[in-house]
Amino acid sequence: MGLQSALTTALTGLQAAETTIDVVGNNVANSSTVGFKESEAVFATQFLQTISIGGAPTAGSGGTNPRQIGLGVKVAAVTPDFSQGTIEISSNPLDIAIQGDGFLMVQSSNGVLYTRNGQLQLNANNEIVTTTGQRVLGYSVDDNYNLIESTPQPLTIPLGQERVAQATENAYMTGVLNPAVEVATQPEIIQSLVLGDGAIEQPDASGMVTTDFSETDAPNTGSASTGGAVGGPNAGTVQYRMVYLDANGNESSVGSTITLSGHTGGSVDLSSLPTVPNGIWQDLAIYRTEADGSTFYALDMSGYTAGDATFTDTQNDAAIVANPELNNSSLEPDTYTYYVTYYDSTPGQELESTPSVKLGPVSVTDATGGRLHIDLSGLDAPTDSRFDTLRIYRSDDTGSTYKRVGEVAAPTTAVHTTTFVDSMSNADWTTSTDELDLTGPTVDGATLLTDVITRSGDVVSNPFQIGTLSFAPEKDGVTISSKSMEITATSTVSDLMSFMSDTMGLASTSSDNTTPFDNPQAGVTLENGRLTVTSNYGEENAVSVPLTAFKVVPTGSNTSESVTLNFGTTQVADGPGTSTEFVVYDSLGLPLNVRVTTVLEDKAGNSTTYRWYATSSSNEPTNGQSTVIGDGLLVFDSKGDLDENTDARISIFRTDTASESPLEIALDFSSVKSLGEVDALGENISTLNVSSQDGFPPGVLTDFVISEDGLIQGQFSNGTQRTIGQLLMARFTNNAGLQQVGDSLFQIGVNSGEPVVGRPGEDGIGTLTAGAVELSNTDIGQNLIELILASTQYRGGARVISASQELLDELLALRR
Repeated sequence: MGLQSALTTALTGLQAAETTIDVVGNNVANSSTVGFKESEAVFATQFLQTISIGGAPTAGSGGTNPRQIGLGVKVAAVTPDFSQGTIEISSNPLDIAIQGDGFLMVQSSNGVLYTRNGQLQLNANNEIVTTTGQRVLGYSVDDNYNLIESTPQPLTIPLGQERVAQATENAYMTGVLNPAVEVATQPEIIQSLVLGDGAIEQPDASGMVTTDFSETDAPNTGSASTGGAVGGPNAGTVQYRMVYLDANGNESSVGSTITLSGHTGGSVDLSSLPTVPNGIWQDLAIYRTEADGSTFYALDMSGYTAGDATFTDTQNDAAIVANPELNNSSLEPDTYTYYVTYYDSTPGQELESTPSVKLGPVSVTDATGGRLHIDLSGLDAPTDSRFDTLRIYRSDDTGSTYKRVGEVAAPTTAVHTTTFVDSMSNADWTTSTDELDLTGPTVDGATLLTDVITRSGDVVSNPFQIGTLSFAPEKDGVTISSKSMEITATSTVSDLMSFMSDTMGLASTSSDNTTPFDNPQAGVTLENGRLTVTSNYGEENAVSVPLTAFKVVPTGSNTSESVTLNFGTTQVADGPGTSTEFVVYDSLGLPLNVRVTTVLEDKAGNSTTYRWYATSSSNEPTNGQSTVIGDGLLVFDSKGDLDENTDARISIFRTDTASESPLEIALDFSSVKSLGEVDALGENISTLNVSSQDGFPPGVLTDFVISEDGLIQGQFSNGTQRTIGQLLMARFTNNAGLQQVGDSLFQIGVNSGEPVVGRPGEDGIGTLTAGAVELSNTDIGQNLIELILASTQYRGGARVISASQELLDELLALRR
C-alpha cells in the first residue's frame, strides 16, 4: 500500500505544479493587458493517513505525537491580486486610470459588469464604450446641464453636436469719473418745424387764373360848377374825387381831384363824368369835402345811373360828414403775391385754416401807385360751416413775409362772385402785426399722422403715409439703432411721440423712487405745434434728429422716403460726462448692445454723486419700444472710492424673443473711481469701460475634461464649460470574490458582496486620472521564479513516481 499511495501522492504534486504553471502562464500572458490583475495559486494538503493519534504524557511516559502520512496536495484557491498597477500616461483623453479601490461600471446584455480597464473610446453615437464595446455607465445631464442622479445611464460626449450659450449675469465696470467737472444744470432741448393739421379744410384756389388779378383803373375826368338848385355845400372851395365800384362795392384807385373855387353856396353841377368801364367795374362813387375842408366824404348817389355824364350835388356839409370817408391809400409800384385763408370769426373760436396756394404774382406799374383787384370766384367756398370769412394776406417786397390786408365774407355757394380790392399802403403793411402763420392750425396729440402737414417755403406736404416708419436718432453724435412703427389710418401724433421717446431712450422717471430726476423731465411734448424733445441731463445724453433720421416705406412700395422735420436746438445741454457701449448675451446667446452714460449730478462737502443711465436698442418691453433699461446713482467718498450704489442693475426685456425675459444684469462699479484725471492738455476727463462680462454667444462642444472625481466637463468653442456627465464606480467588500467573465470584465460573485456605487473619491472608492491607464500588475520576475519552482516541483514529483516504479519492479522480481 505504501508504494501505491506514493504514486497517487506524487500525482497530486504533478497536478499542483501544472496549476501553478497555468496561473503563471496567464499572468505572463496578460502582462501588457491594461487593468489586468495577476493571480496566485494557493495549495493545501489533501488527505492524511493516520497511523497513530499519539498519546498523552503519563507517570511512566513522556507522551507520543500523532503519526500521520500525507496523501497529496490540492489547489485551495486561485487568488487575484488587486494591488495597484503602474499608471502610464496615454494620448487618449478618454483613457481612465483608477487609483485605489473600485471598478468602472459598464452595461452588457447580461446586466451591469465591472472593469479596471480604462481604455475608453466613443462609438458612432458619441457613447463612451470600452474597447470591447460595453457602454460605460454614469449620471447623464438634463437640458440645463444638471446631473440626473437617479439610475446610471450610458454616458455620451456629443462632440461637434451639442451647443450652448450663456446669458450675461454680471458686467464689471472700470474707469474714472472726474469730480472736478461742472454739475449738469440743463438738458438738451430740440424742436421740429411746426406741424399743421391737414384735417382742417383749407382754401382750394386751383380754379383761379392769372387774369383774376388786375391793376385797378382810376376815374380821372370831369368838371364842377355852381348850380342853381337849393342845397349843396356851403360857400367856399369844394373838392371832388371819384372811384369805380365793382359788383361787390369794392373801390378802384382814386381819381384825380376836381376843385371848385369861389363857390357861393347852393348845389354843384358835375359834368363830363367818366364812363364806367365794362367788365370789372359796374358803378361810380363820388366823394366830396366840406367847403374849405380836406376830408372827402361819400355822397349819396341816389338819382345817378351808371353811364350818366352829369350829377347834381345837393347835399349840404352837415349831411355828408356822417358818411364814410374816402380811403385814399394805395400800393407802391412793385410785384406782390397773396395767400387766402378761411376764418371763423366767432368770438372765442377764431379758427384760421391753412393758407391756399400762393396767388399771383401781380404788379402795380403806375409810378404813383395803385390798387389791385382780385377776382375770388375761382376759389372754392368752404364746406366747413364754421368758416364765415376769407382773409387775404399780401407779401412784402421780398416775398417772405405775409400780412393781412383785408377780409371779405366767405362765399356760401359753389358758384359765387366774391371779389377783393387791395388798397393797403406799404407803410400801413409795414406797421401791421397781423402776420400770416403759413402752417395754419397746428396738431395736437389726437391728430392723425396721415393728416399732419408740413410747409417748406411754398411746398405743403403730407410727410406721414400709411406704411412703415423707421427712426434712427443720435445721442451725443452717435447714431442710435433704428426702430420702426407701423403707421395705420388710426395712428396719432401721440403714438409718434411715444415711439420717438422710446427709441431715443428718454428716461422720464428714475427706477429708484428715492432719487427722482430733476425738472424738466425728459420726454417728447408738443409746443405750439412743434415736437419738443427734452433729453436727460448731461452732454452725453443730448439727443439730436438728423434730416435723414425718419424714413417711411409706404404700403405697396419698396422704396423709402425721407420724412424731414427740421429739428433744431433751442437749449444746449451742459454737464460733461462719459459713456461706454458693450455687448451682453441673452439665454440664447444673442448679442445685445448696451449703452451706459454718466453725468455729474451733485457735489457735496465730502462726496461726489454721478448718475448713470443705461439704454439698449435690443430691449423688447411688453408695451411700446422703450430702450431705457435702468439708471442709478454712484456716490463717491472723499477718497474717490465708491461709497454707495443705489441700484446697479439693468433689466432687458425679451418679449419678442424666445429667450428668458427679463435678462437681469448686475453692473459692478466697484472698480470705478472718482479722481481728478486730466489729459495731456490738462483738461479734466472721465472714462468708463467694461472690463469683462460673463455671457457668451452660442458655442459647440469641442473638447472635454474628466476630473479625479469622474466629473466630465464639456469645453465649448465660446469658452464656456458645462457638466455633461458623471462617471460612477463601484467597490466590493471582497474583490477576490468577483467572477471574471472575460474581456477584462468582472461580475458579482457569491462571495464578493454587493457593490457600493458612488463617485470616485467617495466612500472609500479610488480616484480617476484622465489621459492615463493602469498597467497590468503582473510581476514578471516573481512569476518566472514561480515557474522555475513549479518546474522543479514537477520534476521532483516525477522522480517520486519513477522511484516507486523501480521499487515495485524489484518487488515483482522477487522469487520464492
